[in-house]
Amino acid sequence: MAKIITILGATGAQGQGVVASFINDPSYKVRAITRNPSGAPAQALAAKGAEVVQGDFNDLASLKTAFAGSHIIFAVTNFFEPFAKLFDGPKTAEIEKQQGINIAQAAAVTDSLEHFIWSTLPNSHAVSGGKFSVPHFDGKASVDDYIREKEPALLAKTTFLWVTWYHTNYSFPVYTPFKVPTAFADVHVQLGSWSPETPISTIGDVRLNLGKFVRAAVEQPEKAANGAYVLAAVETITVEGLLKLWGETHGKKTKYVKIDPEAFRELWPVLAEELGVMMDYWDATREKSWSDVSGRKVLTKEDLGIQGLQTLEEGLKDLAAKTATA
Repeated sequence: MAKIITILGATGAQGQGVVASFINDPSYKVRAITRNPSGAPAQALAAKGAEVVQGDFNDLASLKTAFAGSHIIFAVTNFFEPFAKLFDGPKTAEIEKQQGINIAQAAAVTDSLEHFIWSTLPNSHAVSGGKFSVPHFDGKASVDDYIREKEPALLAKTTFLWVTWYHTNYSFPVYTPFKVPTAFADVHVQLGSWSPETPISTIGDVRLNLGKFVRAAVEQPEKAANGAYVLAAVETITVEGLLKLWGETHGKKTKYVKIDPEAFRELWPVLAEELGVMMDYWDATREKSWSDVSGRKVLTKEDLGIQGLQTLEEGLKDLAAKTATA
């Protein structure tokens, strides 16, 4: 009998990657949860063979119904959807926290459940000793705390999955290099208030790579369940190294320019308080940024024996090709 893997956010970047990893395996039946089952993205999933079911993160009853019979649940929330309406990081984090708690409560009463995978992020406030609080990190991390403190039976089935920086984040204006004509050659400049040596751990193309991490966790519950953390990262590269690689794959000369933090916030008054703070956090905490303050081991691709991941360079080449033909 095929196991039902229920995927929240199935039409988003993370969800699409997880769907792709299981949809053609007869050992699993993919159930895609969406607020709008009749929409084009949901119908495209149905055409591939997924069972499309209505569910709303803000409606606990709908989630309980949607989860019925599930053996595995992959859960991810979308911070940036309400953030785009509110332009307020802390308020959006509270919304995301409640959505995550709703999901956890619904999963906890799903009798058939064997494995719960929660896409989350480190507690930046705790890791940085209170110096930084990245809203889209800490809202998710507070759901981890809820599960650990309030849902011990669910915790025994849970993998906390840390999904790192997407290569498509270059489309965010705060990251997008812009062309500056010079005397000899055009240069694409990226502005930031953090060090060029700031490390960025990246999943690369999340649609191609994330499913392999989820699959590895599902197939190795003795390692990845019971509240374990899994770091979904292909590699770690500096800000300057990442920009250089972007330039090489796009055929552009690049330059990172560090500017004053106040000037950066004047340029990006909303995104600076979200993505800018994230970069400042990574700059300050470096190798500790993807760690658990309680000292729990964080499993990597090597720990789980994950093979066949697309490299960051390959992902950026694909992105450049798509941009050129768009």
